[in-house]
Amino acid sequence: MMNFHILTLFPEMVMQGLHTSILGRAVARECISIEAVNIRDYTLDKHGKVDDYTYGGGAGMLMQAQPVYDAWQAVAGRIAVRGAAPGRVIYVTPQGRTFHQKMAQELAREEDLIFLCGHYEGIDERVLEEIVTDEISIGDYVLTGGELPAMVMIDAIARLVPGVLHNTDSAVTESFYDGLLEYPQYSRPEIWHDKQVPPILLSGDHARVDAWRLEQSILRTKERRPDLYEAYCSRP
Repeated sequence: MMNFHILTLFPEMVMQGLHTSILGRAVARECISIEAVNIRDYTLDKHGKVDDYTYGGGAGMLMQAQPVYDAWQAVAGRIAVRGAAPGRVIYVTPQGRTFHQKMAQELAREEDLIFLCGHYEGIDERVLEEIVTDEISIGDYVLTGGELPAMVMIDAIARLVPGVLHNTDSAVTESFYDGLLEYPQYSRPEIWHDKQVPPILLSGDHARVDAWRLEQSILRTKERRPDLYEAYCSRP
């Protein structure tokens, strides 16, 4: 079973989002586990404060090192009790490497992943240096917190864990798996708004269908993502 741990100020946000649909069923079948750890529970401030002004001035507040570190220690301690290796700690930040499918495949091989979600103006650099193993971004834009990007990455990673998807072929025929975008797909009825399902898909000839799908994937990638198409064509 793969275990996701999310250090956050908004545990209800991530738990509600990740315990539905495919991931919710995967949790029920114990293919994966998802826990949200409220960083605020670990502050030493009697008012529950977890942020303060930044040294040197500037706009906004910064999350303090102590509650973040203590929340991480609590999770790391529970992992250690199981005898597992320390989980990789992913800090969700626009400054990180851009997330992609191959990264999801790599991370899906881990037993434990800890996601650290910042808020306000970010997190004290000293605790990041202490605990973070990976800084990852989902794109070149800024959000109000790390919860949504963490949920995006967890969804992409979890569906690659054995048993999460009922149809194991689903994950290997989708966009980006082999460097190409996914081919177009069709369902009943055969004709809708005067548009016919491509006859090849009704032929029953699986070899020809596979060839057509590969051709469509290549054409679609060339049209929509020339960067991926160029990389695909340059492969040995």
